[in-house]
Amino acid sequence: MKHELVLVIDFGGQYNQLIARRVRDNNVYCEILPCTTDIEKIKAKNPTGIIFTGGPNSAYLPDSPTISTEIFELGVPVLGICYGDQLIAHLLGGKVEKGGKQQKEYGKTEITYKESALFEGINTNSVWMSHTDYISELPTGFEVIAYTADCPIAAMQNVERNIYGVQFHPEVEHCLDGDKVLRNFLYNICKVKGDWTTDSFIEDKIKEIKEKVGDRKALCGLSGGVDSSVAAVLMHRAIGDNLTCVFVDHGLLRKDEGDDVERIFRDKFDMNLIRVNAEDRFLSKLKGVTEPERKRKIIGEEFIRVFEEESEKLGKMDFLVQGTIYADVIESGHGNGAATIKSHHNVGGLPEDVDFQEIIEPLRELFKDEVRRIGLELGIDEDLIYRHPFPGPGLGIRVIGEVTKEKCDILREADAIYMEELKKAGLYKEIWQAFATLPDVKTVGVMGDERTYAYLVGIRAVSSSDGMTSDWYKMPYDVLEKISNRIVNEVEGANRVVYDITSKPPGTIEWE
Repeated sequence: MKHELVLVIDFGGQYNQLIARRVRDNNVYCEILPCTTDIEKIKAKNPTGIIFTGGPNSAYLPDSPTISTEIFELGVPVLGICYGDQLIAHLLGGKVEKGGKQQKEYGKTEITYKESALFEGINTNSVWMSHTDYISELPTGFEVIAYTADCPIAAMQNVERNIYGVQFHPEVEHCLDGDKVLRNFLYNICKVKGDWTTDSFIEDKIKEIKEKVGDRKALCGLSGGVDSSVAAVLMHRAIGDNLTCVFVDHGLLRKDEGDDVERIFRDKFDMNLIRVNAEDRFLSKLKGVTEPERKRKIIGEEFIRVFEEESEKLGKMDFLVQGTIYADVIESGHGNGAATIKSHHNVGGLPEDVDFQEIIEPLRELFKDEVRRIGLELGIDEDLIYRHPFPGPGLGIRVIGEVTKEKCDILREADAIYMEELKKAGLYKEIWQAFATLPDVKTVGVMGDERTYAYLVGIRAVSSSDGMTSDWYKMPYDVLEKISNRIVNEVEGANRVVYDITSKPPGTIEWE
């Protein structure tokens, strides 16, 4: 079944992934494309609607991101947000200028709406602004449909051409009724039916996998994390015993995780599962390596080598299955022309000579919250589905600097205590992701009147909906105190605990 498609055209704004998520929350499938995408490719995708994102540039400068005006001739509704709004005005003959002190707006702003299909059912008047430039003159055929005290053209429309623009950011949570603005664009203007659901995804994906794989064999790299687990169960539902899961215990997992993975997938799902204990192999490859990207590449490549070896033992394996999700694709710079933030294990670490006919990534189009919903529909236990995200390279990138068994063991114990205390306090499910990390730093301490010189443990917890942006979690002091006391007293080799209070951006969630 071919779903309706809304394209988000990326002009480099920080909220672009949020726009896509908000569209999908309205049961409409959405993809992000860079603004450099050829107009013919956009046309070939036959979108139901197009959204221009925000961005940090000025639409009137010659080197700023732009797009062919042919996009307005496709007969497809267009909505511009912030920079996208200004770009529409600039491209269609309006005027965009640098704002003076009065025209610049940041944060919560009171707005007055006029009658428009875009604002149907909206009774609030608070939006979220973030702009330096402003539209000073409308393009021909457009009318003002919202204004603020300092921004005379806070929204505009050309009903005949189905082109709309808003200066504010309806995708962010701070924008009251912003979700209604996007929903109105989708249902009132694009006239979507809203056929993108977890049920339809599972049905379509199983059919697609069956058609692609047929009677051939697939090998799945199972880590036990949410993404690889959902990918494995979905593949198993589609091709049954033609799927073999290889669980590589690289010695970089959390405490007892290897045994848990083996028990769940052999006992509950009755999968063909091979566990490979390869701790020594991975640690030897990582010896002396401190640079994060190099560690990621080494771990990713070694994973593939192990798969190839297991594949040879099993006979011909045509497909390699990975739990890549949309956030991995975007952050690795493959989804929207963005710069690489970091190489994700599922995306960036593959050697060029992978000996498989094809790689299958059944979750590649999904954000994390969508993956969780799919997993629950497939019958995977809630405990696994709501397990906090864990990177493919595991403790290899949570041990800062050189990775050794001693450091991994210290970190495993510290992390296990941290998770246990979060669950005791009823905070685990409130937090998007929490973990301990071991910087390559030793500090002086005093234990039992004796001087110690041991490792510092960093702990991190963030609130997020999809991992694209996050805020540090405001942990109660009494919980932090228990965590710190237990780690220092119970983990040999650790004598100090620090709590990371950096949001994303400017930081990333993981330290490496």
